[in-house]
Amino acid sequence: QVQLVESGGGLVQAGGPLRLSCAALGSIFSIDAMNWTRLAPGSQLELVASVTSGGSTNYADSVKGRFTISRDNAKNTVYLQMNSLKPEDTAVYYCRATVVRGSTLYYWGQGTQVTVSS
Repeated sequence: QVQLVESGGGLVQAGGPLRLSCAALGSIFSIDAMNWTRLAPGSQLELVASVTSGGSTNYADSVKGRFTISRDNAKNTVYLQMNSLKPEDTAVYYCRATVVRGSTLYYWGQGTQVTVSS
């Protein structure tokens, strides 16, 4: 079992930065990748950024060059640094842990609201 605790959401003006944190608890050795996803009103869930256990990262086109995912293995924490925020980045952001053992399992954080004002 993996538990994820998120923090760092809030209200920010367009163009500003914000950093989200996701602390992983439990069977963290089983995690193959950590992801940040987001759900905006009226939209589908979007995979924003991923980092594998080997450190490889991947980003959605909509955030490339603006968002950076990183991990602190000593703290079992993953971060999402968001710069140059846009109103369209407004969403609930969810941290997700991916575990692949034959089938794929997902563990989710509770979500944190990010609101970008224009």
